[in-house]
Amino acid sequence: MAKDHEGPRMPPARGPVSAAVVEYLLGSGPLPGDDETARADVYGDDLQLALYLCYELHYRGLAGVAPDAEWDPDLLRTRAALEHRFLTALRADTTVHDSVDDALGALLVEPVDGTGVSHYLRDEGELWQLREYAAQRSLYHLKEADPHAWVLPRLWGRAKAAMAAVEFDEYGGGRPDRVHAQLFADLMTDLRLDTTYGHYLDAACAEVLATVNLMSLFGLHRSLRGALVGHFAAVEVTSSPGSRRMAEAMRRTGAGPAAEHFYDEHVEADAVHEQVVRHDVIGGLLAEEPHLAADVAFGIDATEHVEGRLAARLLADWRSGRSSLRTPLDAEASLVP
Repeated sequence: MAKDHEGPRMPPARGPVSAAVVEYLLGSGPLPGDDETARADVYGDDLQLALYLCYELHYRGLAGVAPDAEWDPDLLRTRAALEHRFLTALRADTTVHDSVDDALGALLVEPVDGTGVSHYLRDEGELWQLREYAAQRSLYHLKEADPHAWVLPRLWGRAKAAMAAVEFDEYGGGRPDRVHAQLFADLMTDLRLDTTYGHYLDAACAEVLATVNLMSLFGLHRSLRGALVGHFAAVEVTSSPGSRRMAEAMRRTGAGPAAEHFYDEHVEADAVHEQVVRHDVIGGLLAEEPHLAADVAFGIDATEHVEGRLAARLLADWRSGRSSLRTPLDAEASLVP
């Protein structure tokens, strides 16, 4: 098992593009060619894993990979080609609202039929499905707030101060036991999951990889700072009602007190964060840079696009009685003493 400070273990490849990236990172092969990158399904396992591995070098790195690989110029060129395909697809496939207010307003409309993942888990989800959901989401929640922190040097004035205030809460207000990533690790412990950072990378579906890659894409590019603020807004605006339903699901299934607490914490905290993000982060940004309004709306709507794809995947699998994971959790091997 890789130690947390070493980064995740290198996962098995999922196709020729990710195989080439894995081999290159391990020092045993060339990077994928342009033709291989162009043929890969942009939302599929192969391209999304390759992009995820490139991005992970900017977080905790990967076990067995030298730290200076983060700025390897050849790898950065490959990453740029993968990013171009992903961003081009997002711009083509995402229906973008005409204004930021319209995009935010759409987030506030709860589905009448209650068909989302949190609705399903609250009303009829089983404990094994909650465990799968936590394993999938651990790729984000164990780095919660990190990709959004990249936008801080790119903001100033009211937007910067408000963003820093929200991030301070996400990082536990100075208390390590209240850092949201730690609260999620506590939730995983209640659900008898391995809390090692990146442990479920190989098990996670392509749709989950895309949700994390979206944050990294927006966070690492100054030119996409408006989109990152839009992404952050989408997360905060939708978090409180969804977290309320997830807390109810955890209570109904007897998941455990830490599992309940993680979502209870987000019901209260994110209701406050929503107002700060809408009025001060977005408001402050657009007061200084009004030309970024379209990017903010794109960030909101692109987030809903990739989250919608993930929801469709999870619900289709669970309603058919299938595991949503590439490698289903083993009831015995995944137990944490």
